[in-house]
Amino acid sequence: MSQDMKFSWGPTLGVLWVSQLWLLLLLFESGLVISEVPPHYWETPYSQPYFDNSSRREVTATVGQAALLHCRVRNLGDRAVSWIRKRDLHILTVGILTYTNDQRFQSLHSEGSDEWTLRISSPQPRDSGTYECQVSTEPKISQGFRLNVVVSRAKILGNAELFIKSGSDINLTCLAMQSPVPPSFIYWYKGKRVMNYSQRGGINVITERSTRTSKLLIAKATSADSGNYTCSPSSSDSASVVVHVINGEHPAAMQHGNSSASSLRSMWSPVPLLAITTTTAAVAVTWNWNLNWNWNWSSGGCFVASTALLPAALAKWCWSRSWSLS
Repeated sequence: MSQDMKFSWGPTLGVLWVSQLWLLLLLFESGLVISEVPPHYWETPYSQPYFDNSSRREVTATVGQAALLHCRVRNLGDRAVSWIRKRDLHILTVGILTYTNDQRFQSLHSEGSDEWTLRISSPQPRDSGTYECQVSTEPKISQGFRLNVVVSRAKILGNAELFIKSGSDINLTCLAMQSPVPPSFIYWYKGKRVMNYSQRGGINVITERSTRTSKLLIAKATSADSGNYTCSPSSSDSASVVVHVINGEHPAAMQHGNSSASSLRSMWSPVPLLAITTTTAAVAVTWNWNLNWNWNWSSGGCFVASTALLPAALAKWCWSRSWSLS
């Protein structure tokens, strides 16, 4: 039964295949298939180069740290990728070749990769601006990238000069401001000596890269701990503070670990420096000269004249003058 079915269907299928093949040949020979297809049919958007928009279009870099602009081009084929500086239309690179005398600019590309990277070594603020990744299609296609080069500076919280009472703790906090990426390290120095690895007991350095913060803690400070302390992140300009560790003879001037030098102001009040009384038969003249210290010098006084017959002042003239040390 199955053999009968096989022989009965075999000739039918063969005739069907021959008929379809014959019809296709007629269509190709007549040009109907080719003439009905638009000339650009085979050049679909997927066969042309196009940009992968997953790349970051705005990049922030720190002065002195290499800046990288990543351009991804799909279906590049035999076209070339160029990097152009927008402000002066200067061609920086074509392919992996550099076309500028400024050797800080370099094109990076791995064989078989869709990524073409513009690398700028030791960028400066003047390098900020727009850079175009351009593909040599007809017409050309391009994609712009914005580069911002910033100066990253460290900052030590508090004043630039600190007064600490002997026996108190020194607590310094440093921030790596405007750093686009967390610093790989933050070193503390006292003078030229690295504090991170100090052999002195009671010193602790706590660095949190994610928050770009580092703390220097010195327990039970002594006069030997006085000096210039510097915070130096790997990707930022350093910052310094001068620490004075003072014995307890001036308690109002002490920080107790956290006050600024401005606490000195409260321990001074106007002080009479000079009082002169000159008496003649008719007139007594009194001069007063006071000094006030509040980070400023000031002096003042009054001229008073009186007589024995008229104890009330016949004349009074006062003056004042100040000088700022700031």
